[in-house]
Amino acid sequence: MKIETIDFEIKGDERGSLIAIEDKKDIPFDIKRVYYIYNTKKNTSRGFHAHKKLRQVAICLKGSCKFVLDDGNEKNSIILNDPSIGLVINEMVWREMYDFSKDCVLMVLASDYYDESDYIRDHEEFLKLGEKT
Repeated sequence: MKIETIDFEIKGDERGSLIAIEDKKDIPFDIKRVYYIYNTKKNTSRGFHAHKKLRQVAICLKGSCKFVLDDGNEKNSIILNDPSIGLVINEMVWREMYDFSKDCVLMVLASDYYDESDYIRDHEEFLKLGEKT
């Protein structure tokens, strides 16, 4: 499984940097929800789920964190520590986030509104569903 990232164009001048993210131009889907994770406690891991249909782009705005992505056949890891890089997480990809720096702010852009029925929270169920596709 290839890790897919988006390099956002950094604009700015002597005052600082600016990144603009536009729906369907910079992100490969309509953005219907934005959320962010911060103040994550030391030695805490998050995620541990996949989505049946939802697509996401994760951007570490500050600090760093690590991801493990699993498509059912292969696992890959990536460190997010640059606010100009977005990590694309497609449907039917199990994700685990860990090793959050104390100052980490992780923003996620999502292709749809929150829907609990889209979550797969059991890894074994995820693997079985992946075999059917």
